[in-house]
Order: sequence, then C-alpha cells, then structure tokens
Amino acid sequence: MSAPAKPSGEPITGKAQLVEYLESGNKPRDSWRIGTEHEKFAYTLDDLRPLPYEGERGVRALLEGLRQYGWEPVFENGNPIALTRPDGASVTLEPGGQVELSGAPLETIHETCREVNEHLRQIKAVAQPLNIGLMGMGFQPKWTREDTPWMPKGRYKIMRDYMPKRGSLGLDMMLRTCTVQVNLDYASEADMVKKFRVSLALQPIATALWASSPFLEGKPSGFLSYRSHIWTDTDPDRCGIIPFVFEEGMGFERYVDYVLDTPMYFVYRDGKYIDVSGQSFRDFMQGRLPGLPGEIPTLGDWADHLTTVFPEVRLKKYLEMRGADGGPWRKLCALPAFWVGLLYDQDCLDAAWDLVKDWTPEEHDHLRREVPRRALQTPFRNGSLKDIALRVLDISEEGLRRRNRLNSTDRDETVFLKTLRHTAETGITPAEELIEAWKGRWNESVDPVFRELAY
Repeated sequence: MSAPAKPSGEPITGKAQLVEYLESGNKPRDSWRIGTEHEKFAYTLDDLRPLPYEGERGVRALLEGLRQYGWEPVFENGNPIALTRPDGASVTLEPGGQVELSGAPLETIHETCREVNEHLRQIKAVAQPLNIGLMGMGFQPKWTREDTPWMPKGRYKIMRDYMPKRGSLGLDMMLRTCTVQVNLDYASEADMVKKFRVSLALQPIATALWASSPFLEGKPSGFLSYRSHIWTDTDPDRCGIIPFVFEEGMGFERYVDYVLDTPMYFVYRDGKYIDVSGQSFRDFMQGRLPGLPGEIPTLGDWADHLTTVFPEVRLKKYLEMRGADGGPWRKLCALPAFWVGLLYDQDCLDAAWDLVKDWTPEEHDHLRREVPRRALQTPFRNGSLKDIALRVLDISEEGLRRRNRLNSTDRDETVFLKTLRHTAETGITPAEELIEAWKGRWNESVDPVFRELAY
C-alpha cells in the first residue's frame, strides 16, 4: 500500500495494454522468486506509545539511522518517507508509523529469512539507542485511533478522508494493523488462475495459523485476528474474497475489469497526489476524469491504481498473499515457506486445488467471516478448520521437500514450517496464548506484550 508512486510510463490507449501489463509477469519456472514483506509497530519504550514522525525518537530518525546500511532515501515534500536499495528491497511507512520491509526477490526461503534477520538486526541497532521498541503482531493492542500519529504522505490524507465513506473500520486498517505477506510468481495465465484460486481459498488457513491480534484498546476484542475482521468492514469495493476468481472466464482480463471498476483514490503528478477519490479509471482512459479533464493515464498510473485494491490475494505482475497477521520472527519466515510449498511444486499445487475445488461460495464466505473470531476451531463440513490446516501443511511440507533447497547445514526449507505444525496440531493460536497470558500472569494488562513480542 505504501510504495512510492509511479507517475511515468507510456500513455494508455486501450484495455489491452492493461492486460498485457499483467501478462508481462509470466516467468519460466527457473525465474520464479520469493518476495517477503512484513510490517511492525514501533513505539517508545518508556510509555509504549506509537512514534510520531518528527522528533529525536520519531519515525524519521529511524529512517535516517538506517541510511548507514546503504539504504537510499525517497523524499516527499522534503520528508524521507521510504528507503530503497539496488537489489529491489525497500523500507516504507504505513499510515500510523508502522515500518515495513519489502524484501528483494530471492530464490529460497533460507535467503529471504536471512534478509529478514539482517533487516531486524539493522533496525534494532538504530532503535535501541533511541529507546525505541519494535513489535510483531496483527493489531495495535493498546492505543486508540486518536492516539496514533499520521505519517506525512499525501496518499494517506486522501485515503483518510475517503475511507469513512465506504466502511467503519478503514481508518483502523490504516493506523493500527500489521501483516506479513509473500509475493510469488506465475508461469502463464492458466498457472496464475490456479494459484490465485488455491491461495484465495486457503487464505483463511493462513489467517488462523498466524492469528495474533486478539486485543482492542487493552482488552480482548472477541476476535483472534481482529486485523482480519477489520478488512470485512473497510471498503466493499476493493476488499474481500472476490468470488469471480472461482468462476468460468477468470483470467488477466477479468481481473483488469475488476480493478477498472474499483473507484480511484489519487493520481500522482509533479510530486503531488491529486485527490480523485471515487472517480473512475475508465473515465480517466477516455480523458474524462473530473479531477484531470483532458488527461489520459500512463502505465505508472495503472500500477498505482493496482495498489489501491485490497483483496485477500492481490494480482500485480505477481500474486500477493495478504491474509496473515504480523508476528514474531519465526512466523515471518514461515509465511513464504507455507505458500511456496503449496504453489511452487506442480503436484502439490494440484493436490491443494483438489482439496478446495468443490468449496462453495457460501463456504468461502463462512470461512471469511468466522475464522477471524474462531481461527482453527471454526466448524467446516464434518470437522473444523484445524483438520484442513493439517492437510494443507502436509501438502506444503511435501512441496518444500521436493524443492530440496538446502542451507549451509544441509537442512531443507521444511524447517520453517515447524512453528506452524505446532499451532495446527494443538489447535491453539498465538492469539489464544496471548489471551491466556492476559487473564493470568499479565494481570489483565496488555503492556507485557510490548516486551514479550518485541523483536
């Protein structure tokens, strides 16, 4: 959501260019890569408050401190709002000061886990002298919207004004959530469609296994993944399961039509964001956008617009898995392992499709609504989601074993699934463990979570 805008590129004269843009993501198997992203909360250690942007202990100071490790700043109105590196990695800011690493495209889970660990080492080295802490979980457990400072990014001002028009929890999504994601490649339109269908059907499994956001302003919220629940009341135009993915005719063009029908937020011109919220990209293509009369979009505008849809799986020139809460470092490495095992081996992808291909739209909707509250205990068919999670983990583990990508000690990538196996076998999510701690040894305070879930 927070990548720097892309205002350039060739002018768009027809829908075929938009389809070709997505088709250009097709890659041969030996070029498939893994890009891991994770967000984290930053806070002052003495009072546990979210960081402001400015000040000795602000987000700006964190970004400037990271420059010693070779990161180059990206500025907006004179403010550093992101960092980039030649390998394609970036550090960006979410609206409430959450700090996100968008990792480089790498070949193995071992490499992406090393990248995560190196990033955490760097940012902790900058944060500790400033008395700043960093924490991984899905939702800010203590502070309200009003307690959370907004970051100085033009797109966020536009989204801040528009969000309440289309849902009641969009501002909470912006200010108080954190996630971990993985970006994966496809070989062809058919391969994209099968991966999209499998991963969209199985996002509730990821939501359950990674559930770590049970608190709302100091108390249990009634949800195990309150972060996931928030997305159900953010903006129906651009969020959710998108049922057409499972229908006949799904392909690049069908997804283009979906994005074209999603209202715009902004257009980026001359270093500034222009508010065109609620307006139509189709009108933009005809030079009839009220906010920019007579002007037609570029492919950079299309790339920006693609970032403003938020389904549980998102298509760009790759597929983004978006269903998991942020969490501790071992869960950050587990997410790419989970999805690579399912999607990057053809036999395992086929097995995963066989598992989900007869799920009905009603069942998809049931899981989307109930899993944020009940996680692995959600009833499903003749059992529970726990039963499905164990079967899915078996498929993922087989996929990683067949990849046979070894580290320096000859361990394959299945090592990263161990933490998930424990969760699935016990049926107890990280969120439920946090609630038990809150009821018991934390004496109904969430303050200890800032210590126990700190990186």
